[in-house]
Amino acid sequence: MCSLLSFLFLLLCVHALVIDADLNSDKQALLAFAAALHHGHRLNWEANTSVCSSWIGVKCTADQSHVLAVRLPAKGLFGSIATNTLGKLDSLQVLSLRSNLLIGNLPADISSLPSLRYLYLQQNKLTGNLPALFSSGLIVLDLSYNSFTGKISVGIQKLDRLSVLNMQKNSLIGPIPDLKLSKLKHLNLSYNNLDGSIPSSLQKFPTLSFTGNSLLCGPPLLQCSVVPSPSPIFPPVSNLSAFPPKHKHFAKKIGSWAVIATIAGGLAGFLMLIMLLLLCIFKKKGGKGGGASKEKSSYAGKNVKPKDESTSGVQGAEKNKLTFFEGFLDNFDLEDLLRASAEVLGKGSCGTSYKAVLEDGTMVVVKRLKEVISGKREFEQQMEIIGRLGKHPNVAALRAYYYSKDEKLVVSDFVPNGSFSALLHGNRGSGRTPLDWDTRVKISLEAAHGIKHIHSESNGKFVHGNIKSSNVLVGRNYEACVSDFGLSSLMNFPVTRSRIMVGYRAPEVVETRKFTQKSDVYSFGVMLLEMLTGKSPLQSARQDEILDLPRWVQSVVREEWTSEVFDAELMRFPNIEEEMVQMLQIAMSCVARNPDQRPNINEVINLIEEIRQSNSGNRSASEEKIEDRRQR
Repeated sequence: MCSLLSFLFLLLCVHALVIDADLNSDKQALLAFAAALHHGHRLNWEANTSVCSSWIGVKCTADQSHVLAVRLPAKGLFGSIATNTLGKLDSLQVLSLRSNLLIGNLPADISSLPSLRYLYLQQNKLTGNLPALFSSGLIVLDLSYNSFTGKISVGIQKLDRLSVLNMQKNSLIGPIPDLKLSKLKHLNLSYNNLDGSIPSSLQKFPTLSFTGNSLLCGPPLLQCSVVPSPSPIFPPVSNLSAFPPKHKHFAKKIGSWAVIATIAGGLAGFLMLIMLLLLCIFKKKGGKGGGASKEKSSYAGKNVKPKDESTSGVQGAEKNKLTFFEGFLDNFDLEDLLRASAEVLGKGSCGTSYKAVLEDGTMVVVKRLKEVISGKREFEQQMEIIGRLGKHPNVAALRAYYYSKDEKLVVSDFVPNGSFSALLHGNRGSGRTPLDWDTRVKISLEAAHGIKHIHSESNGKFVHGNIKSSNVLVGRNYEACVSDFGLSSLMNFPVTRSRIMVGYRAPEVVETRKFTQKSDVYSFGVMLLEMLTGKSPLQSARQDEILDLPRWVQSVVREEWTSEVFDAELMRFPNIEEEMVQMLQIAMSCVARNPDQRPNINEVINLIEEIRQSNSGNRSASEEKIEDRRQR
């Protein structure tokens, strides 16, 4: 028995020694990493302190045997990442070095760490070609806002767990590999120098994923031309001997300009570095005063972050908390939103919306509300109602909200196809796939069902207050959900409204600023006209006169219904003219100037459904006849 106990004790001692040796190896690797960089006094890493319990930005495994995560965003790190440092952390799953001043190449031993799952290196000054190998277990890879060159590695094709891939704002060249990654949910390759056609596996992503690459083509961008791109007229500057004698003088000019451009670029980069360093010094000095106003989130399309990883501009732990609606897990907080990579989706009457990608790959929409005049209690009561209403398939559900004196935010899920407005008006011209009639009616009808659900709240007296095509979100299968409802009562809309807002507003709302369910129906009617005509809510008429869409339609069809009023993109679809005319009549009844003459939203739904049912048989019979003629 004593021998067994002695043996077990020996095993425990050996295990403890192994753990200590492993952790000490990770510790030495981190110290070597820090020693190769300038970081001022923002790291408290010391050889005589505990890695797992006291080092900033370091998280260990449960048994404290290895380093699991290194998060050092915006710590003022300057210099190159040394090889054989972080690459030795063989249990590392999360590495976040974003928003620093890192330069040089990305060591291959880091990108290929077998345990690595999340790699955040955005907003640095990293250069060189992308590594050929990446960890096969990567879920998030963010290399955006750097100066990487070369081609996108075909090794990314093997990352079958990848959910987020951000490489925008670099200098990448060449074609995009055919990334047949079933779990990829977010892709951004915009503003590089990529060329060729977009692979079919990536054509499901929005235009914003590829914009800024002038030589890219194919859906969702413009269709590729069958004519190959011409070769450059002149060879590279380095090959000046290839010019015939009569072009030598011109070649010398090209060379001179290249040298000048190179020197100018170097000076610009040096000046930018000096400005960044001065800005860091200024922030450090200015931060001593603290206060919420100095840390106010901007969400201006860049990473918005607090001064330190553990604090935010709003003082106090309770003030820092998001309030989550029932049914949503509080798996992120305000700090996560402030650290997230963000891009502007649009600006509306209630505020600006941003798409935010959290570090775990979750994509949400953050709306930063403006002109909120209600107090905290009234705001929270309205949010409770909005939270209840979100439990409907055609109403956009809010995940959470945040209220403070300086900031009011609402958070919702990201919807992949954007808004009805973007589908109707975006990228019109050659190469665009028009939105067909059935899809337009489906989206409009589902939006009406969402409005009906909203109107049923508060004993049938609740009002949306901001219905427009940009507030109807469209899912992957073209399912529609209504957003931004219930916020108008919290706002102080300025007297000088935008033209778009006025285009959707009922006449009585423009005069009194009071929203009703009948004014919602008017706005929905404008959206129906928008769907039918393909035109925006305000139109130019004769002698520089501006007409809202209802009056413009009336001016066109004053004498008789005419095809001139309908969207030219719809005219290519057969056997829908009668249904379009009937839908136009419904829309015009919705935009009657007298509110009492407008139908309620339930009546609108019934009318649309009756039209669909009565015309579905006619369309099917006509299509069968056409098919019979083709077969003959």
